Amino acid sequence: MDARKDRLIELLLLHAFQDRPDLPYQASGGRPSPYHLDGKAVALTTEGQTIFGGLGYECAKRLGITAVGGLSVAADPFAHAVATHSLTRSRKVSAFVVRPGGAIQGAPAAGTRVLVVDDVSMTGASLQTAVDRAREAGLVVEDALVAVDREEGAREALRVHGVELHALVTLPEILARRDIARAHGGEMGPTV
Repeated sequence: MDARKDRLIELLLLHAFQDRPDLPYQASGGRPSPYHLDGKAVALTTEGQTIFGGLGYECAKRLGITAVGGLSVAADPFAHAVATHSLTRSRKVSAFVVRPGGAIQGAPAAGTRVLVVDDVSMTGASLQTAVDRAREAGLVVEDALVAVDREEGAREALRVHGVELHALVTLPEILARRDIARAHGGEMGPTV
């Protein structure tokens, strides 16, 4: 496993993950879940910005993307981390924001292929809203990227609309790392 991905899982467990079987989290998709994940809690840290930016930039570059963005507020730190990371790279990537009313700030020219991002996906509803707004603005959206895919239907829902979902990590990977930590007395293991 990429050391950055491993460290991202560790940071998510330390700062963004809550296991609350007795008090389920009511996710935006409407389904209760014992697991709450707030990717922004990691994305807003210096180390999280570095990891999100680096891994997100590599995905954008691999896909030939020059702009990333999504629904404000969840997508903002992720999109800006990718854009900032690109400053010292051969391919520049700009960030855009889909505002609550649907207006896009920082939108690239119509016809530009963009990557829609979010911190966590569940059903894909937030991502689909961002995809719809970007397409209405004339942007080309074929891919979306999340920090964490909970694997609860987002991939399939987006694929129906011609969007391929990519994820830095998945909830099963986070749970597997949590279980390893529990087996070793709750320790997270060495940091990278």
